[in-house]
Amino acid sequence: MKKSFGILILTLFCSGQLLAQKSNAYNILVGTYTQKTSEGVYYVSIDKETLSSTIISHSDKIDNPSFLDISKDNKYIYTVCETDGGSVQVLNFNQDTGQFKHSNIVNSGGAHPCHIALDKTGKWIFTGNYTGGSLAVLPVKADGKLGEPKQIIQHYGTGPNKDRQEKPHVHSVNISPDNKNLFVADLGIDEVVNYAFDAKNGKLKEAQRIKLTAGSGPRHFTFHPSLPYAYVIQELTGKVTLFSYKNGLLKTLEEVSTLPEGSKVNNACADIHISPDGKFLYGSNRFYDTIVTFAINPKTGKLKQLDQTPVGGKVPRNFAISPDGKYVFVANQNTDNIVIFERNASTGLLKNTLKEINISMPVCIKFL
Repeated sequence: MKKSFGILILTLFCSGQLLAQKSNAYNILVGTYTQKTSEGVYYVSIDKETLSSTIISHSDKIDNPSFLDISKDNKYIYTVCETDGGSVQVLNFNQDTGQFKHSNIVNSGGAHPCHIALDKTGKWIFTGNYTGGSLAVLPVKADGKLGEPKQIIQHYGTGPNKDRQEKPHVHSVNISPDNKNLFVADLGIDEVVNYAFDAKNGKLKEAQRIKLTAGSGPRHFTFHPSLPYAYVIQELTGKVTLFSYKNGLLKTLEEVSTLPEGSKVNNACADIHISPDGKFLYGSNRFYDTIVTFAINPKTGKLKQLDQTPVGGKVPRNFAISPDGKYVFVANQNTDNIVIFERNASTGLLKNTLKEINISMPVCIKFL
């Protein structure tokens, strides 16, 4: 009996291992809120042909690992713990077996960290602390562990929305393609703050402040993959702002709504991404519960709204485009599901495949 049980366990283990290693699978990590049944970070494999999914494993209990980033070799996962204490958890990760192992945990530099990003060298981590209104730079050691913050920068100020902008709320930290600047979207003060970054010593120095429309609440930010433009999505007014990007500096060019023309519905934007070919931009509308699709003008970077796609759930938080550009995975926080959409490469439009991954309160999706 013991021998049979051992063979069964080995078979299950090997099956999971083979599934994880299949070249015809999308492998993702999912960050979550843990107020309900989620345990922490989840490892999921999705067959590229059938889109059937298997939850291979999950980490031991972590408090609100809402946003994460991954080392280039996929061996280390860096996740915020979005709590009053404010910390960053490091997980050693074996993609072949799906095993997570706690490494170390350090101070994030402020309360309720909600965003995290590695620099291009992999030697530094940036954290954005929402309630703390601060950002921090942490060193990455040779063994993947993190040191305590080397630099913490506190933002100051308020915005006109007294309920949401009573103080700074850093919502994302975004390293430039050349690794020379960090662009920080602060919802509380309606600014994107540009910091020059020295990768040798991990130091940030303020280089530029871009003031956005009062009450807009800038949240997530992205660079165009090939053109000299960048975009930020506004949580509070439901718009996207286009910037020109030259010599490390931003210049505001236009602002467009993520909702249908004339719509006055309740909405709060969350995430923003550009297709790998650079032709289309997508944004998530929470409460209106759609993904908006824009065409990008290749000469001017300007946006033309094409479509609103219902997300098949409630409160789409983060979403991610598969590396091959074929699918968009949308994390619906309030309905505990990740819905997979097929993306038409020619038109940019999305179609619900009716394939779902059921994970409690998904917040962040990262492709391995």
